[in-house]
Amino acid sequence: MAYYSIKELEHLSGIKAHTLRIWEQRYNLLQPKRTDTNIRYYDDADLKNLLNVALLYQEGYKISKIAQLPPTEIAQEVMKLTDTDLGQEQFINQLIVAMVELDEVLFERVLHRAILQLGFPVSVRQVVYPFLYKIGMLWQTANITPAHEHFMSQLIRQKMLVAIDGLPIPSGKKSPRVILFLPEGELHELSLLFAHYLLRSAGFSTLYLGQHLPLADLVRAAQQYQPAYLFSVLTTPVLKVSVLEYLKQLSEEVSAQEVLVCGAQLNSYAQEDMPAKVVLSKSLDALELWIQKVSEAKIEAELL
Repeated sequence: MAYYSIKELEHLSGIKAHTLRIWEQRYNLLQPKRTDTNIRYYDDADLKNLLNVALLYQEGYKISKIAQLPPTEIAQEVMKLTDTDLGQEQFINQLIVAMVELDEVLFERVLHRAILQLGFPVSVRQVVYPFLYKIGMLWQTANITPAHEHFMSQLIRQKMLVAIDGLPIPSGKKSPRVILFLPEGELHELSLLFAHYLLRSAGFSTLYLGQHLPLADLVRAAQQYQPAYLFSVLTTPVLKVSVLEYLKQLSEEVSAQEVLVCGAQLNSYAQEDMPAKVVLSKSLDALELWIQKVSEAKIEAELL
């Protein structure tokens, strides 16, 4: 069982710690436990109930009325709401509940509902990415185990694969060619999959090589595929050399016009730090602008 501080509950629920303390004192809505050293903490059941309470509260339910309901009835009210259109925070809160509970039915139901309501790319941008950002704190405080991470990432991954599979494969030789890959040792694939979706949606020809690709294998693949661009994500510190050394080696050994990179390992760098041909993309907006720029340049070239 995970232990949460009131600040972590604030971060995950979006309800200020000051408000949570008032709810605790006035309505007995939260019942903190104490460690042997008298430090207050909350458990998974508290987090799940609070996220459900937050959803009802954001939907206009009075907190005094919510507090009179047992957790089972609060959960039932939430299930009724998930059959109607939800807002961004409600989707995110329900995904957190499903992840903490390892509840595949709820996770699938909420994610499917978000995609139906918002469309796939918008649901990734407005629900999936903010959800991943929120639960980042849980990884840092060891409140999420590898089982939780694999559970939710595989369900999101399945949705992305279905969305990509539904796109036509560009057949024209004039479509810009892109190889997508993760460096050797890198396994966090969700951002790479979404980039694959965006690129293929925009008419790029893509060769998806996935996780944990040694540089020598990438070089051989590029010699055969002849890409105009490379795309990669550097999330965890798994490289045997520095990030800049790896990118320099990559740009020198693989023939491509540009190497587009993003990820947490690049947060402390600016574009001027990058080796030749390497383009730093620090947000989804930046990636989509780059795709738009390349697409427009292709159209202009065809008109000449």
